[in-house]
Amino acid sequence: MNILLVASAFNSLCQRVYAELSDLGHQVDVVLAAHGPDPVRAAVHELRPDLIVAPMLRTALPEDVWQRHTCLIVHPGPPGDRGPSSLDWAIERGAAHWGVTVLQAEAAMDAGPIWAAEPFPVPPVGKSDLYRNEVSDAAVTAVLTAVRRYAEGSHKPLAQADDSVTVVRRDFFRQERRRIDWERDDTETVLRRLRGADSQPGVLDELLGREVFLHGGHPEDRLRGRPGTLLAQRAGAVCRATRDGAVWIPELRPRKNSGDPAPFRRPAASVVASCRPGLRLPEAPAPLDLPAGRRTWTDIRYRQRGDVGFLGFCFPGGAMSTGQCRRLLAAYEYALTRPTRVLVLGGTRDFFSNGIHLNVIEAAPDPAQESWANLNAMDDLVEAVLRTTDRLVVAALAGNAAAGGAMLALAADQVWCRTGVVLNPHYRRMGLYGSEFWTYTLPRRVGPDEAHRLTTEARPVSAASAERLGLVDRLVRAAPGDFPAEVERLAAGLAADPDLDRRLAAKAAARAADERDRPLAHHREAELARMHAVFFDPGAPYHALRSAFVRKTPSGSPRPLAVPAGDPR
Repeated sequence: MNILLVASAFNSLCQRVYAELSDLGHQVDVVLAAHGPDPVRAAVHELRPDLIVAPMLRTALPEDVWQRHTCLIVHPGPPGDRGPSSLDWAIERGAAHWGVTVLQAEAAMDAGPIWAAEPFPVPPVGKSDLYRNEVSDAAVTAVLTAVRRYAEGSHKPLAQADDSVTVVRRDFFRQERRRIDWERDDTETVLRRLRGADSQPGVLDELLGREVFLHGGHPEDRLRGRPGTLLAQRAGAVCRATRDGAVWIPELRPRKNSGDPAPFRRPAASVVASCRPGLRLPEAPAPLDLPAGRRTWTDIRYRQRGDVGFLGFCFPGGAMSTGQCRRLLAAYEYALTRPTRVLVLGGTRDFFSNGIHLNVIEAAPDPAQESWANLNAMDDLVEAVLRTTDRLVVAALAGNAAAGGAMLALAADQVWCRTGVVLNPHYRRMGLYGSEFWTYTLPRRVGPDEAHRLTTEARPVSAASAERLGLVDRLVRAAPGDFPAEVERLAAGLAADPDLDRRLAAKAAARAADERDRPLAHHREAELARMHAVFFDPGAPYHALRSAFVRKTPSGSPRPLAVPAGDPR
């Protein structure tokens, strides 16, 4: 079928729906509703779709569109749930299970007939993490079911007036409900509020006399202080005391009318420094191999199980700043000193990596110079992985990877990927040529012609397609919560493989042969020359695209596209 996706933004769920419907042979196009109703009408008139699907829509479809065409809306709530803040309510009320419903558009929001529904568990994680994992899995299952039922032509959707459907209308979840009373709220309440707004919209609060939005929250088991007081910093995050404990807050966002030149999400410690230049929060370092039982936050961890080392990392939004790349490289070098035969890279949930940190770059006094420093730090990390020959390195992708983050994964000997993951192995939509040794690793895996197609078409790739193309070596068919245990089981089997010594010898020989053919330094030099020319050209599109992405300002064309312009994140 010809399917038109209508979305407020081409976010992670829209990308996955696009990729998985395309895998099934459907012709899929996308139009952004953020540009208003007229581009949606124009796309429908031009493309004449058999079906319209809205995976993520903040506004109503034009009435003349849904009256003339079947339009399926993805609602992140169970059957009968109505309102724009369904996930917020689920997290606030501590729901153990929730659901996704695919319903037909009608005049009343969320009130149309139900084409499919799928339940999912609600673990104690941030809303954005939940959305990209459990919600995404349920939503894609429900969308594919609804599309199949529509194509078959015999299915009759369930009216919400049916006795089996309990209608619950939920209000918009306003900032007043998110407010934290640091003197009265216990740590669990504070964490629930922070997790319920970790990406959007954040929790509006006052800090050092300024209004800022708090993004993300993690428990702290040892530091204590007067409620509301900032206690320490670690890896860019700040620790703040609660009534009965403390929490780590990774990111802050100044209000747009605050006068701050960078009113977007940034590492919390940097925002605190701009609010109070003379304030020096004490560092509270955490060991890389954090003892079992600790309840504290750190973005990089190492642990060992027999002959397998696990280097875990989880950066907000998957973005890796210069400092984060350097710390991860130091941790990688430490991991190489440990007596292991297999080293697994990647976090237990959510993003693997999306490459350089555009928000930190945008906030820097000299964005061009910070872009250059960040890219070189990323290249240093990737090169260290490529030059490792004494053990097998596995990139285990629990979540999505894009741009330089996707190339970091490809530097490993094997790429294991959860089935819900989406890859964006390209840079073009941010106006960049790319680095991270992609000119070596991508053709090595998929061939030069496919590498050219992937980097020029710049479309999202499903996990299944990635395996078929050779980008991924193993699909891990596991729910988000089961992925770490399954990876540990597979890695133990790999370490115990009696053929491992032969594989390591073959790996070292192949790396030496590739180095003789064209040294890694040549790849890096050629890539960086192209990137330097872009970074230090004030008129290069990269600067406007980066700024628009970070500051959430309109960019791109409202016309229907196979994939709309914008950063893959």
